Amino acid sequence: MNLRERKKRRTRDALLRAALELFVTRGYEETTVDDIAAAVDVSQRTFFRYFAGKEETAFYVPRLAETQVVEAVRARPPGEAPLEALRRAVLESWDTINETIEEIVPVELHMRVYRVIESTPALLAAHLRRSAELEEELARIIAEREGLDVDTDPRPRIIVALFGGVIRVTERLWSAGDDLTLEGMRQLTASYLDQVGPALAGNWRTDQSP
Repeated sequence: MNLRERKKRRTRDALLRAALELFVTRGYEETTVDDIAAAVDVSQRTFFRYFAGKEETAFYVPRLAETQVVEAVRARPPGEAPLEALRRAVLESWDTINETIEEIVPVELHMRVYRVIESTPALLAAHLRRSAELEEELARIIAEREGLDVDTDPRPRIIVALFGGVIRVTERLWSAGDDLTLEGMRQLTASYLDQVGPALAGNWRTDQSP
């Protein structure tokens, strides 16, 4: 990376960090592009050289993490069952994701932005739209791994929808809790994914009378 590229990356990361800090302290809706640019002492025009808008700054780091998960799923051994491949891809890529985040913004700041996303209707709607797109991408990867046609066999979409539902429940409960660490989210994710099999196979009734 040459000097010019390093300077561009520093500016991008500074804008990103300023945006996230403003979202956490002031609120997403209350923060403008001008506010973000002013915090870094650059022009609005400079901001738009790096980001299409403030929404992109909110999701920049999560999108990097999603890309790593997708690649991790692609790299899983072909003999693994689909749900296990998804589970291991998420949990085993956690350290790499952590390193990627730390290269750009503090992990704690990134995790606090999750609360902002969950509590901001516009961001939550964008997050759910992207989650649906990500599920479709993963379903096609799983179908390809299993030698299936995703458009005629519903199983890849069903298993990915199940997996995505677990992740959404985890995100919601984690963001409402007191532990905002990445490790806390990882442990909660692992716990919920481990319960999928028993939940599907077990009898949930506590009253066993006929």
